[in-house]
Amino acid sequence: MKNKKIDIINEILKHKIIAIVRGVEKEKLIPLAEAMYDGGVRFLEITYSADGSVSNAETAERIKLLCEHFEGRMLIGAGTVLDIEQVELTKKAGGSFIISPDAYDEVIKKTNELEMVSIPGVYTPSEIRGAVRAGADFVKLFPATQLGPDYIKAIKAPLSNIRLLAVGGVNPENMSDFEKAG
Repeated sequence: MKNKKIDIINEILKHKIIAIVRGVEKEKLIPLAEAMYDGGVRFLEITYSADGSVSNAETAERIKLLCEHFEGRMLIGAGTVLDIEQVELTKKAGGSFIISPDAYDEVIKKTNELEMVSIPGVYTPSEIRGAVRAGADFVKLFPATQLGPDYIKAIKAPLSNIRLLAVGGVNPENMSDFEKAG
C-alpha cells in the first residue's frame, strides 16, 4: 500500500472500512490484526483511552508495534484523538491517520501539518462544514445508526463533495444501506 496522504485517501475510498480496536491487550493485537487483514481489512484504528486507563504512551507503542509488523500492508491510525500530543505521538509511532470524536480545529490542523489523514467526528451540517473548512480529509458521522441512512442521504444532497464515513453501529447487516446512502 502506498503511504502518501493522497494515496491513503484513495485507499480509504477504495476499501471503505476502518476497523476500530479498543481495549485489546497488547499481546493479542498482532493475532487480531492478522485475522482482520486475512479477512480483507486494510485500515486499523487503535483508540486512545479517554478515561486514562491506558496511557497515551502505551497507545502509541501499540500503534508502532502494528506499523512495524505490517510494514504498510495494513495502515494503522489512531482514534479518540483529543489533543495535539496524541497527534504527535501517533505520527512518531508511524500512524497514517487521525480519527477524533469531535472537530477540534487544532487537532485537524496539526494532523495536516504532519501529513496524516484527518477524520474528525461530526453530527450536524454546520459541524461538517466547519471540519472541512479546518482541513478535514473525511468526516466521521457519529453515531451513524442513530441518524440512519436517510440522514446521510439528506446530508449528501447539498454536501455531495464531502467524504463522509459512517461510524457507530454499522455492521454487515446494515452496511449496504449506509453505502447506498452515500
